[in-house]
Amino acid sequence: MDTLNLDNYIRKVPDFPKKGVLFYDITSILAQPEAFNYCIDSMEKLYSGKNIDAVAAIEARGFLFAAPFACRMNIPLILIRKKGKLPGKTKTIKYSLEYAEAEVEIHSDDVPQGKRVLLLDDLIATGGTLNAARSLITSCGALVPEIFGVVGLPFLHYDKILGDTPVRTLIQYQSE
Repeated sequence: MDTLNLDNYIRKVPDFPKKGVLFYDITSILAQPEAFNYCIDSMEKLYSGKNIDAVAAIEARGFLFAAPFACRMNIPLILIRKKGKLPGKTKTIKYSLEYAEAEVEIHSDDVPQGKRVLLLDDLIATGGTLNAARSLITSCGALVPEIFGVVGLPFLHYDKILGDTPVRTLIQYQSE
């Protein structure tokens, strides 16, 4: 399957998680094998031959896309999790959300020194968590040449936070 209208597989939920927000729910992609396969196939086509040494994914939905992608590409999968979820030697970063602070961490020994790590999440909104994750990866000695998301919401201006790092998505929504 070379083309598929991914928009048909993304549930739009008004007023979730709060009034005035339109939530783009990717769980409906996971419930439809043809849509999920399309995403993984598309990722493989985008990154085959692109000199990616590993993929790092954001908890938790990012893992769902990154794991089969890593297997297909025969590259390591690096997990970025909420603080306190990883045993062993970790590196942590605190970052600001709209109304709070959060922390994510990584197993520092899992990050390949001097190698190229694709950073992946299911949906790119404001870019705050991805920016923190990118900082973690680079502070462990790797490079982040690109950020990938299945869905992009550029109207939330993630480009202002993610700066010069190229961002690639399978589908973008221009406004709520």
